[in-house]
Amino acid sequence: MILSEKSSIAKNFLAEIRDKRIQKDPLRFRRNLERMGEIFAYEISKTMDFVPIETETVLGVKSTEKTADEPVVATVLRASLPLFQGVINYFDKAESAFIGAYRGAHAASEDFEVELDYITSPSIEGKMLILCDPILATGKSLEKAYRSLMRYGTPKVTHIVCVIASVQGMNYIRTHLPECRLWVGDVDRELNDKFYIVPGLGDAGDLAFGCKL
Repeated sequence: MILSEKSSIAKNFLAEIRDKRIQKDPLRFRRNLERMGEIFAYEISKTMDFVPIETETVLGVKSTEKTADEPVVATVLRASLPLFQGVINYFDKAESAFIGAYRGAHAASEDFEVELDYITSPSIEGKMLILCDPILATGKSLEKAYRSLMRYGTPKVTHIVCVIASVQGMNYIRTHLPECRLWVGDVDRELNDKFYIVPGLGDAGDLAFGCKL
């Protein structure tokens, strides 16, 4: 699903996330990523199973429903923390997984390896997994993050959530992880020689938390 293909308030948040003037306010940038996470969570909830319950009000009892299960929500550090926060805002009892991933050393215009130096997760066996990363450029880091989680079990279903994606990255995920459902805010067609999405939005981690050394 691509949110920008439908009319919704998500288009406002996507425009602000890209705007280089608004990006100068880290708090607003983080909050807009969080809002996108909340929208993704709501959309994903439409695919979930529900069970009937009886809810007691002050005047009687009402037959209602609630989600049958809570997901495990995984985040690729550090850039996706605000997006992750938005998703768990809507899933009150969700468990969480954390993955440290970064691009290995490489020269401009050269391919690169994705390095993973930290991962912690509850069991994901038979559960819904939601994997968050704001930028889907080449797709390599997401694939490696997903496969690293498989040591904790085989999920019932996996949703991958990204705010901005390249066409190349989407095609890569669809080819290499066909079992996963991809949710994207907006799509750009180009990657530059440093494998950044153009026009994209820049470095989401730096914009949210400050430039790293």
